[in-house]
Amino acid sequence: MPHSWWRSAVTYQIYPRSFADSNADGIGDLPGLTSRLDHLAWLGVDAIWLTPCYPSRWVDGGYDITDHRDIDPSLGSLRDFDRMVAAAHELGIRVLIDLVPNHTSDRHEWFRRALAAGPGSPERDRYVFRNGRGPGGTRPPSGWESRFGGSAWTRVADGQWYLHLFAPEQPDLNWANPEVRAEFLDILRFWGRRGVDGFRVDVAAALVKDLREPLREVVGGEGSTGLDDFAANPDHPFLDRPEVHDVYREWNRVFHEFDPPLVGVAEVWARSDRRIRYIRPGELQQAFDFEFLRVRWRASEYRRIVSGSIAGASSVGAVATWVLANHDVVRQVSALGLPADVDPRVWLASGGTEPPADLELGTRRARAAILFALALPGSAFLYQGEELGLPEVADLPAEVLRDPKWAHSRHKVKGRDGCRVPLPWTRGGVSFGFGDAPPWLPQPADWGGYSVEAQRGDPGSMLELYRAALRLRRGFSGDERFGWDDRHDAGDVLAFRRGGDVLVLVNTGPTAVPLPPGEGLLSSAPLEAGFLPADTTAWLRLP
Repeated sequence: MPHSWWRSAVTYQIYPRSFADSNADGIGDLPGLTSRLDHLAWLGVDAIWLTPCYPSRWVDGGYDITDHRDIDPSLGSLRDFDRMVAAAHELGIRVLIDLVPNHTSDRHEWFRRALAAGPGSPERDRYVFRNGRGPGGTRPPSGWESRFGGSAWTRVADGQWYLHLFAPEQPDLNWANPEVRAEFLDILRFWGRRGVDGFRVDVAAALVKDLREPLREVVGGEGSTGLDDFAANPDHPFLDRPEVHDVYREWNRVFHEFDPPLVGVAEVWARSDRRIRYIRPGELQQAFDFEFLRVRWRASEYRRIVSGSIAGASSVGAVATWVLANHDVVRQVSALGLPADVDPRVWLASGGTEPPADLELGTRRARAAILFALALPGSAFLYQGEELGLPEVADLPAEVLRDPKWAHSRHKVKGRDGCRVPLPWTRGGVSFGFGDAPPWLPQPADWGGYSVEAQRGDPGSMLELYRAALRLRRGFSGDERFGWDDRHDAGDVLAFRRGGDVLVLVNTGPTAVPLPPGEGLLSSAPLEAGFLPADTTAWLRLP
């Protein structure tokens, strides 16, 4: 199989509203992003992925879309988008955008027409409408629950109910409808012609539902929703249906209308045996491996995850796609600074006080974790601000929270705003260089110490560690071989070879361990006279 750029790429995820503000309205935008692309070229990433920039009510961070072929005015215009893509390509950076095929906004023209047309109409068939249960249809069609809490069904004025696996403002599309399938083929072509290199596919497992009557209920699940609980629901009624792969085979044919072909990256919160189905030949090219987000600093679990993920991807001719952080989870520095038995989401609900995160320990482990992940074969996705070592902003006041999880959980789940606070670029200023106005989410007073300005040129900074790792990683590009080093891989220490003569050692234990002879290429913390300290990763060139 010929090597493709994405097989070893490092992609940097951008949350545009929080990246850089060009017009002093407190909201990051595309011109601001374009003005900071040189930072990403300096850092050494291969591609960027933008979370949604489409017109939206911003009920769910832009994932409630009113028009899939335009740019939200708060972020710029299609012309600004084209300029950004051209500037990125000139710097050798490829561009992926978010594709959100499971649902639209309730303000989308299609949904407006569906409400106006009434039950049984072709317009309503583009979405999932059903009659309710019980006398007068007053009960939802099923007990399915929304990802954000509460019922996944909302009743409309004529008495029918529509499905929304997320917020009520995000009605689910009906992927059994040919118009829906044709619409998204055209959307793929629209953005492909504008120069994008591929798409991150939101909620990739959820498109196709089993809507045969009576609707089947979900057993158990994550929280109370059943989402992602495939063990309890091997024939899940609305996740990972076999028919969803017909959609991606159809998309793959559109990808190959372009030269080079477009790339599809699946967001699938499933374990390796299910995840690899999305990256079989003729479907999507990558699927996020979220397994590292399920465990915290345990060598035995990391060993299991790496072995299983690499073997699974290899079995279908693909590569693993490693993820340590994104816009939906507590930032690494904070999460890795918590005791192993503390759920970061529960910690976040306390405002980050129960218990306080050990940020010194979390930073040390986050430095070791990124050298671990970037040394693995395959591709990797980084989230903006992780290269600065930003902690979670866990104490955002209730009045500024925007995540729908906060409202729909009746203020029990604080949500994801804490990892979306705008980036600090300079030591000072009204928004630490983010823009010339206070940002849409408030930044902590110490944000300037984490800024690009404060860290660039400091050899001990997190930023310079990322840059050094990305530079050295290029020496591994194209080499997808992997094997544990039996002489050193044991207990709390992970050890594997890369690039033939490079040994990667990760010490997740509490005490230092002896180092084998070799030239130190890079380490997450200073090495101690022949020893690898606790919570440290080192790359060694063997003699």
